[in-house]
Amino acid sequence: MIARRLFGYPEMERRNPFAELERMARQMNWMTGSMLDRPDLRFVSARVFPPLNVTEDKDRYFVRAELPGIGTGDLDLQINGRNLSISGERKIQSENENAKYHRREREAGKFSRVIGLPGDIDPEKVEAKMVNGVLTVAIAKAEAAKPKQIAVN
Repeated sequence: MIARRLFGYPEMERRNPFAELERMARQMNWMTGSMLDRPDLRFVSARVFPPLNVTEDKDRYFVRAELPGIGTGDLDLQINGRNLSISGERKIQSENENAKYHRREREAGKFSRVIGLPGDIDPEKVEAKMVNGVLTVAIAKAEAAKPKQIAVN
């Protein structure tokens, strides 16, 4: 400290190097928080519907999607190359017009997801069933995509 004064070095102030980033983060949180409270912008937050899992065994890929309250007639499944498309519409009975919501997380409307499968498939061997709101699609692997046992001589 004495050397700084003697040799004319400016006094260095100690600053948090992340102070500006923290200020910007607080400002962004304030802005997005106020936007999400507006009913006309309630779809701003990202939602993935339907939630799903993709698994496989030796012969097939399995796609399991949660679709509570959706009838099989409201679904459209299509195979295109290695992609499975799940689309449809979720219909929810509307509340009476005087209802005051305290929380609203269930939305009605059209949805669509395209799931890329990791290998070649046989589009002629696809089965789909819905049980208790869970859609299960079993898709046979193409012969070329199945593992082959190699004998060692």
